[in-house]
Amino acid sequence: MRMFSGLSTVFRLLIISSFLLLISLLFVQFVGYAPVVSKPYTPEKVNLALRRTVHHLLRAAGDSTSRIPAVQQRDSQIFRIQLNHAFDYDKLPDLLQESFQLHKVTAEYTVSVLDCAKEELQLGYSVKDVLANEPVSCTGRSIKPGCYLLQVTFDVPTESARSFPLWPALSLGGLIVSLLVVGWRRNERTSESAEQTPSLPTPISLLRFGRSNLDVNNQTLTTETSQHNLTYRETKLLRLLVSHPNQVLERDLILKLVWEDEGIIVGRSVDVFISRLRKLLQADATIKIAAVHGVGYRLEVQEMIKS
Repeated sequence: MRMFSGLSTVFRLLIISSFLLLISLLFVQFVGYAPVVSKPYTPEKVNLALRRTVHHLLRAAGDSTSRIPAVQQRDSQIFRIQLNHAFDYDKLPDLLQESFQLHKVTAEYTVSVLDCAKEELQLGYSVKDVLANEPVSCTGRSIKPGCYLLQVTFDVPTESARSFPLWPALSLGGLIVSLLVVGWRRNERTSESAEQTPSLPTPISLLRFGRSNLDVNNQTLTTETSQHNLTYRETKLLRLLVSHPNQVLERDLILKLVWEDEGIIVGRSVDVFISRLRKLLQADATIKIAAVHGVGYRLEVQEMIKS
């Protein structure tokens, strides 16, 4: 009986796999391969790469204090960032390509340097020259002090057909699904009994401090009088402070733990985010984010005042 049952199982697997194979062959015959659009860049990665490039251009020009402006996305292919000072154009091609490689941006692009007033083209080049080690257009020219727009235009992503037939993958998927179905049927009774046992609710990462609490999962801060939605970075910074109450956290440590995943660290980011968290927590008299001059910040949590 056990041998007969095993043969029956194999037979069912073969039938299901053959049926899926037939469907996949019909799909390929009458529909064809679905094109896959390759998108070798994302706005977030381009944003970080452009900000890194401007950062190093400013540093090369002896400017370590100017604020790096936000990247403007004109459409799905065009990105701009403004430079309010003259910069070394000869350093731009290699530095920009290095930034794109660091953030895994692989699409081909062209670069245009425009003046801010009339948005007229001043300088420009194609990355194809950089990749081919050819001389880059317009290098060796000096740039007058002024306001410029660094514009990057990516080539339109091309559609590429699948390089392998679709039906083998579907057949293998059908075989795996069949195995899962057989396993599920064997454990059906066990599953039914398990379903009757109530499961524990998913724990919520709720941090309580002073008269406030931080819901890490939902990125919300709740005080006695209001509730605030936080950004991912604000949540990460506040969670770090709350996890170390009444302890001094050095600026370098905060930057490393909160901003290191961006690839480039801007020192002023800590001050800006601390200022916003102070405003959100000002309704809680038991909480204070104190600055330790020359060192970092400390979240001071006082004892609850009994009413």
